[in-house]
Amino acid sequence: QVQLVESGGGLVQPGGSLRLSCAASGFRLDDYAIGWFRQAPGREREGISCISSTDSSTYYSDSVKGRFTISRDHAKNTVYLQMNSLKPEDTAVYYCSADRRANVRTMCVIQSFRRDYWGQGTQVTVSS
Repeated sequence: QVQLVESGGGLVQPGGSLRLSCAASGFRLDDYAIGWFRQAPGREREGISCISSTDSSTYYSDSVKGRFTISRDHAKNTVYLQMNSLKPEDTAVYYCSADRRANVRTMCVIQSFRRDYWGQGTQVTVSS
């Protein structure tokens, strides 16, 4: 069964950290650009961080630049999102997505682009 599974979400205080994982089963992530997206209630889905299939390029939205880091572990077939200095406005459901064709800007910025796979999401809540 081909799927992406996110994990690592939870409740954290402002200023805290979380690391999200996006694990693939049924296929290898090696040839895919991977993106992290988030959607808060009443807001549009936002592409926040993406990594190219070769790991040579990354993208960060202005809202997370300098605080979040995307990385990939090929041996574990997993992509991570390290989130530091979390703020209440980071509260959202976080999703990962994979696509074989996209570059990082297409993956993260173009909302109408149809990505190959999506995970089911993991909730991140930043609150004191």
